[in-house]
Order: sequence, then structure tokens, then C-alpha cells
Amino acid sequence: MKNIIGKAVLLASALLFSVTGTSCSDDSNATPEQEQTYDMTGFAKGADVSWLTEMERGGIKFYDANGKATECMKLLRSIGTNSIRLRVWVNPDGGWCGKDDVVIKAWRAQQLGYRIMIDFHYSDTWADPDDQAVPAAWTNYTFDEMKRAVSAHTTDVLEALKARGVINVEWVQIGNETRDGMLWNDANTAVTGKVSENAANFAAYVNAGYDAVKAVYPQAKVVVHIDEGNNIGRYTWIFNELKNNNGKWDVIGMSLYPEDDNWKELTDNCLANIKALSTQYNCNVVISEIGMAWNSDQAEPMMKKMVKGCKAISTCEGVFYWEPEVYNGWRPANYETLGWGAYTKGAFDNNGKPTAALNAFGAE
Repeated sequence: MKNIIGKAVLLASALLFSVTGTSCSDDSNATPEQEQTYDMTGFAKGADVSWLTEMERGGIKFYDANGKATECMKLLRSIGTNSIRLRVWVNPDGGWCGKDDVVIKAWRAQQLGYRIMIDFHYSDTWADPDDQAVPAAWTNYTFDEMKRAVSAHTTDVLEALKARGVINVEWVQIGNETRDGMLWNDANTAVTGKVSENAANFAAYVNAGYDAVKAVYPQAKVVVHIDEGNNIGRYTWIFNELKNNNGKWDVIGMSLYPEDDNWKELTDNCLANIKALSTQYNCNVVISEIGMAWNSDQAEPMMKKMVKGCKAISTCEGVFYWEPEVYNGWRPANYETLGWGAYTKGAFDNNGKPTAALNAFGAE
């Protein structure tokens, strides 16, 4: 087959994508691979690989089933992944997951034909159900200043992506696991985006992000993302608050992190909730994050059940595994700073090879 040389011209809705060549994690003496064609369309079989550049800087490599060192995103694509998710922090220590780092990873993903989800945390560090810290530079902002900051940061990052030629941005998350909103400032209820304190503010911040997304990538779908996809009450509470305050979104995002002793119940509930929420709010749903212990023999059946079940629901856009590439006790710098242990719900084994959990993405 004819090799494709030079810069690939990509369309967000491309029917098929093919590419050859090697990249920074390949063996330096590797021979060129025979070109292979990949279908990158349809149901999103995704991976959040936001730690990838930090891992590579530390010398971490990734290996295929035969033990050949292979660039991580190429490896994931070869086993069925077609979409990449990347988080964005405002001013992170070390620059990891900041704007410049995200642009590098997104460009690399697009060169491999991936569709892209950008995940704005609106924080300098982790935003999750327990912590939605305001970026240090925004600490004393008024409500209007905070809205402008959300808009400006969203616009700045997305315009940087667009200027680099990244056109495959299909989804943009406004906030990460915003169980009780985002941009918490408990000292000032007139400013805080905590829903239990001021739901109108949260809706206004979401709308500021929504409008900024549409101004740069009009076709991108805006996601509002909540944790515990098995718990429908979390979703109806916050989306009712958004609806009542004229909040805007296109897709509901879910997280799901089952354990060995509850995955069957949690996946049943999550699949039922996708159907119920799609009907109630007349929108699609995506599993923005999913993961299970890397060495669990239940991870593969869990993932196969979720991928098969989600594919069978017309309003479910896809499933994204969270940081599958982490292995063998690796920790990012900010985990070390925070005193956290290694993340153990990746989907690579201690030899840097994908586990059976990712077989779900290659299954027909």
C-alpha cells in the first residue's frame, strides 16, 4: 500500500484514517511498519492519556504484546481506541496539563486520526467531587470577573489548539466531576460556583464556557461531567438546577469506577441511568471516565459489558478509559507533592503492556 508522507490533512468526521512512521517512544532502530488503515468513526472508544508527556519525560516506555516499544497513542490505536481525552489546568506546577502541554498532546493525537475531548478543570490542580479549587490568579475575582475568566481561559486554550491546526475537537468538558459545581469559594457566596450555595452562579459559569467553546469550535459538543454514573440522584439534582437556571449543555458526562464486588450492579445501574437521563433531558451521554484495578480479572468482563451496553444505547456517544497507560507504580510529580500513592486503575501491566481490560475496544 502507498505510504502517506508529510502532514496529514484531517477532518473531524473522516471516514477512515491511515498513517505510518515512528515516534519518540519507539525503538530507535525499529524498521518502518507496514501501513494499516483504522476506522476512527462512530462510537467513541477513548482513553484519557493526560499524563503521557510527563511519563515520557521520565523515560517511561510502552510495549505491544510482542514486547516491542511503541508510542503509547499508536499502541492504543492499534488495539481499537479512536478517541483521546486531555485535561487542562490553568497554571499548574511544572506546566503539565497546562495549555502548551495540551496543545502538544492534541496535535500528536490528531496526527494519528484521533477525535479529541478537551476537559477543562478551571483549577490549577485536580478538580473533583471533593475539591474544586479556584485558580490562584482568580482567587479575589468578583462574579463578573470570574465569568470573564472562564470565558477567556476556555477561549485561550481552544484558540491555541486551533492555531496549531487541531480540528478534531469533538467534545469539550466545562468542569470536571462537578458533583456540586465548580470554582468553589466558600468565603463568598456571591461568587462561588458551588451549586448547594449558589446554583445560578454555576449555571452562569457553565454558560460562559459553553459560549466560548461554540465561538471557537462551533460543532464541538459541550459536556457537563458528574461522578458516580450509577447514582442517578446526583445527575437529576444538578441538571435540574442547571435547567432551572438556564444552563446550557449538549452531552452529559459520567464517571464510573467499579470494584470487584460491585461492578455488575454498578454497570447495570449506569446503563439504565444513561437511558433515563437521555430521555429526561433530551441529550446524549458519554462515559468520560472509567477504570478498574489493573490486575483485576473482572476488569475485562466489566469493560466488555459497558462497551457492548453503551453501544446498544443510541444516545450514548462512547466510553473513555481514564489514564490506562499508567503502570508499575508510576506517580506524577503532583501526586508526590500531595503525598498520594500511585494510581492503580490503569490498564497496562507491570511490564508496560496493555491488559485484557482494553480488549473491549477491539471487540466487534
